[in-house]
Amino acid sequence: MGLFDVMIALKRNPILRMNCDTDPYNAEHGITIGDLSSSSSKQGTMMLANRKQEPNVVSNSNTVACTKQPDPVCRVTERSLHRRNFLRQAVAVSALTQVGIGTLRSANGSSVPIDKAEIELPRLRVPASFIIDDSTCLVNMGRFCMPQFAAALPERKDYQKPWRQWPSEIPDGFVREFGLWCAEYQVRGKYSIVPYPACVGWLDRSLPGWSQRALRESLKLVRELMVPNWDIHPEMITHTRVIDLKTGRPMPEINAGTMENSYPQEHKSVDQLAAYLAYALKILQNCELPCEGITTPGGFGNRVKKELALAVHQAVRAVYGTELPHYFKYVMAGEASTVPRLENLDEAQQDLSRLVVNVPAGTGDWFGGWDGDRTPEPDRYANREATSGRMVELIERKEPAVMLCHWPGLYSQGTKAGFRAFQQVVRALHERFRDQILWMKISDLARYYAAKKLTQVELNGRKIKLDAPFATKQLTLRVQTKIMTQPLVEFQDRQQVLSETKSVVALKSGRFLVEADSVVLCFDLEKGATNVTL
Repeated sequence: MGLFDVMIALKRNPILRMNCDTDPYNAEHGITIGDLSSSSSKQGTMMLANRKQEPNVVSNSNTVACTKQPDPVCRVTERSLHRRNFLRQAVAVSALTQVGIGTLRSANGSSVPIDKAEIELPRLRVPASFIIDDSTCLVNMGRFCMPQFAAALPERKDYQKPWRQWPSEIPDGFVREFGLWCAEYQVRGKYSIVPYPACVGWLDRSLPGWSQRALRESLKLVRELMVPNWDIHPEMITHTRVIDLKTGRPMPEINAGTMENSYPQEHKSVDQLAAYLAYALKILQNCELPCEGITTPGGFGNRVKKELALAVHQAVRAVYGTELPHYFKYVMAGEASTVPRLENLDEAQQDLSRLVVNVPAGTGDWFGGWDGDRTPEPDRYANREATSGRMVELIERKEPAVMLCHWPGLYSQGTKAGFRAFQQVVRALHERFRDQILWMKISDLARYYAAKKLTQVELNGRKIKLDAPFATKQLTLRVQTKIMTQPLVEFQDRQQVLSETKSVVALKSGRFLVEADSVVLCFDLEKGATNVTL
């Protein structure tokens, strides 16, 4: 470290300046070090007034203990400042700079305690996500589901549609186009893979109408393109007919009670439901697809909601060993909160052994419907200026903005009208809210809110202890304090010194932001005890 580097370090870190000011050698010789960034004047005196603070920003560079003068301007004379002593101090400065931590004290020498610490939204942004139902490999679920629903519910006019005119396939080319476009705009969410789509064929075996090579390539595309940014869910087994688990064949009767969308019609135990879910999960596992949750088709489980939540945990843990299972079933409308719900939680006993997270959507499907035969209504999500629409409403409420649609509705029987409407909505949200929202997979959304609710926060002077039952990325912690040093995050034998950012836009894991009366820290939280020192 050269003299210039030492001067810069002293300028940027108040704790380093105080160490120099209070050094016994300097005190003995009457030396007081303020800010060494200014050059010598002709009279041999270096002077620097406190830098003007930006409005509503507490800067950690203007809190300096001046032992000789009450005036905020600190002076150092060249006659008093010996090069040999300055170099000796440089050794201490260099070491402290590398460690980057110390206990900042007020002018009278007493520690300034932290008033409050609370977990905020990730990176101070509103979580956003996109839930896609009725997707699978190659099979157009709109075409193949329609006649089966019509047979089970002949009185329903909305099932009397010309399905024979619709394409049998939603090609991998469209999956690629969609996935690449979403990656460009960082859109993330959930993408269903129905394991035995509308009873056409088993994805882990064969798909009649398509070659084995086509099926393998389709699964490979999902693994490589979709999995990094999308949770993969089974949407039960067929999304149409209920399967007899003993035979692997659809139930012989065809009625509402034997369709997955309205199953079961009578009480089922947790074990019975878990067995059905596990059957679907194992097929995806055979396809080498990761999975942390499930999606229910239509009204599946409506009569056994409590048992369903327990069954999701049991099945996902049994097949995949997932630490924190989640599921999608519900859509929140109006003023109902879209914050994920923690279920099977016994807070009194602090029992998390059966915890599952219920992640709801916040919109309807207004792109093209489950059958892909409807006119898109993108303005219901967000108009072109992103000044109105359900997604805008949720973002402005600072609640998770989770958008819903069905895969056939994006393809729109080959016209891609739903996809173009989706692009319009995302571009509008990007233009207005790009620095205010954070697209997340719903598993990450579930994990973040579980950590937010369940992590114990303990304050002790200038230290914060976080006891987390679950790890999560980009945990954002707001600390009510006016004076601080560079934050240090410690987990087991690992240490991380956070670096400062001046803009909330640039706030991300590994950084901190100083605001008027608080400091915002962002870091990846590990499971267990993490200590933060300010």
